[in-house]
Amino acid sequence: WSSDVCSSDLFILFSFVTITKLKRMKTSATLSYLTAHDVKPSVQRMAVMQYLFDHRTHPTADEIYMALHKQMPTLSKTTVYNTLKLLTDKGAALQLTIDERNCCFDADTSPHAHFLCTRCGKVYDLKLNNEHLTNNADIPNGFRPEGVQLYFRGCCPTCTISEVDA
Repeated sequence: WSSDVCSSDLFILFSFVTITKLKRMKTSATLSYLTAHDVKPSVQRMAVMQYLFDHRTHPTADEIYMALHKQMPTLSKTTVYNTLKLLTDKGAALQLTIDERNCCFDADTSPHAHFLCTRCGKVYDLKLNNEHLTNNADIPNGFRPEGVQLYFRGCCPTCTISEVDA
């Protein structure tokens, strides 16, 4: 019986150590990411960036604030908005204006498109067949694009099935 208790105690200890190491690795990766994008790390900036990494749901600033405020009661909405502006200005995150009512954010800064379901409001990432979107437009001489975003709107598969079943 005591060996069972000992085994379970070791398992709990091992789990705690593993989780602690994973959190340190995440923190280290987030710190490196911010530094690589010339963003001076702070507790709040780290928390916002980590939230974007952990929640690939294209959250709004308010959603990020509501989620983080639970763990960081001193966090203000202004800090979240200012942090998101800094992250987008430095290229560490994307600001999506696919929906005229809400502004969403994305930690994935690689070339990709987005699809907004006009029924449920969910935003999906789409892989591009051609990562160089500027090659698909006739850009006159003298223009220098600094960014391109491709948005699609319509009905996602889940909502399409729901409408057919209704």
